[in-house]
Order: sequence, then C-alpha cells, then structure tokens
Amino acid sequence: MKTAITDLLATVLTPTAVALGNFDGVHRGHRQVIRPIVRAAAFSNLSPIVVTFLPHPQEFFTGKPRYLLTPVEEKREQLEAMRVAQLVLLPFNRELADLSPQQFVESILVEQLQARVVSVGADFCFGRDRSGTAADLQAIAASHSIKVTVVSLEVCKEGRISSSLIRQALELGNLQQANRLLGRSYSLVGTVLRGQQLGRKLGFPTANLKLPPEKFLPRQGVYSVKVSSPAFGIEASALPGVLNLGCRPTVDGTSQTIEVHILDWSGDLYGQQLTVSLEEFLRPEQKFASLDALKAQIQADCERVRVGSSV
Repeated sequence: MKTAITDLLATVLTPTAVALGNFDGVHRGHRQVIRPIVRAAAFSNLSPIVVTFLPHPQEFFTGKPRYLLTPVEEKREQLEAMRVAQLVLLPFNRELADLSPQQFVESILVEQLQARVVSVGADFCFGRDRSGTAADLQAIAASHSIKVTVVSLEVCKEGRISSSLIRQALELGNLQQANRLLGRSYSLVGTVLRGQQLGRKLGFPTANLKLPPEKFLPRQGVYSVKVSSPAFGIEASALPGVLNLGCRPTVDGTSQTIEVHILDWSGDLYGQQLTVSLEEFLRPEQKFASLDALKAQIQADCERVRVGSSV
C-alpha cells in the first residue's frame, strides 16, 4: 500500500483513525503514537492517517526556516512502511493557529476528518496558544464519541526521545546515539547531479547528491554509509560506501557538497535517486598537504568501511 500525501481535507479517506503530531524523524517515540491507529484500522472500516502541520508551527511563529529530519517525501516512505494510508498536511496558518481546542476538535477532527479514533503523545498540545492538552483532547473528543489514546512518552538513558535530542546527536557526529533514538539509520535521500568529477580524477568516483533544501544535515565530515537505489535493481541490497559532507578544503572548495563513493561498484547514476544511510562517523573533514595525501586517506577510509561491512 502506497501512502498518499494530501493537503486538501476534502480528499481524505474517511472515516479515519488519526495520529496527531509533527512526527519529524518518525522516531521510536513517534512510532508508538502511530501504531494504535494502524491497529484500530486493521479491525474496522477506518483509514489510518497521520495528520501533521506544514509549515512546522515553530517556523510559522518565528519566521525562520526549520530544517527537518524527515522532509515530506521521507516521512511518507517511513509511514508507508508502517501501513499508514495517508499523510495529511494541515496548512498551518493564522486561521488554524487561532482555533480554540474545542473548535479544532469540531472543525478538523469531527467535521472534516470524521475521526473515530485518535492517538497522541502525552505531551501533545493543540489549539490557540497551545492551550489544549492531551487530557483536554480526550474530554472534548469524548462528547463526539471519539476515542483518544494518549501514549506515554518513550524514554531512553538520555531522557525523553525527541527530534531535538536526535538533532543534537547528529550535530556532534554521534551516529550511534542518533540511530538508536531513531530506531534506524539516519538517511540522506537525494538525486545525483553532475559534479566537478574530482573524485574520479583521484580514482574514487563519487555521486554528488542534491537534497531537499529543508533537510537537516549532520556534522561535516566523513561517514561510513550504506547506499540503496532503484538503479541497483529491485533485488539488490544496500551497498557500502564512504560519504563526504563538507567543503573539500584540500582543493580550496568554498561551497558544501555531499558526495558518496560506492565501494566496488561503477555505473551511471546521474539523475537517479539514492538513499544513503549513515552508519558511522569516521572523521572530521580536514585539509591535506597534497592530493596524494588526500588520496591515501580516502583509500584508508574505504578499507575501514570495507572491513566493517564484511564483519
């Protein structure tokens, strides 16, 4: 089942079982909120849908762009794997922001979504000035015969699992923590563009990735990755690779690039979509004294990844 994306409430498959929230990252905590509506839909004539907001409310109120762990298409893919029927993007504007909790339930959940079941996290807030709590939602929805499940917060040794905590780990290059909180490897999904082919000249051809502009990027440096693409064939597994995220100071680069060298594979990837899963932070980006020194380090990085992928 392919998860559909819509920002038109008139196109929602009603009646619905609704998971409400921002769900940036679709991390372990988010999945706990989404699972009840998938289960409810499996035993009823309801469409399991995730309702989120676009733009992110913080972006709306601050006027500053918010970089996302999962841009819309990535979020759709994660939800599809969970058997969610639709991803509904509520346009977050002044009209929506000014709805009272009572108005939100009646206008959005009752009239437009025809919700029968709703799931939220214990810290969910809604309505004007975030005045409504999860308990308020339960009380208001009950008067409309809507069952609301309030899911306890998912915690780990660092505290509550959150998108903010994952961002912090990625900024530090702490992939072990970030991936543990996500419940999967953090991925960069983009289209291969033609670059300057510097890697090819060094003997390590790279695919130059263009990502959605709102994608949150981790710490600059070199990563061990696994790469998958339709270009590899339907039955092909993810291939090991080395990714460089940075400005390439050895060749006096001035703009950030995202380049991945796929081990022991060659082919034309221009225009293809790649999913690059980050497995380990190998080292920070650095400026080498010569191209020969850079080449030797890339070779060492590749050998380290090759050994790790064979274990």
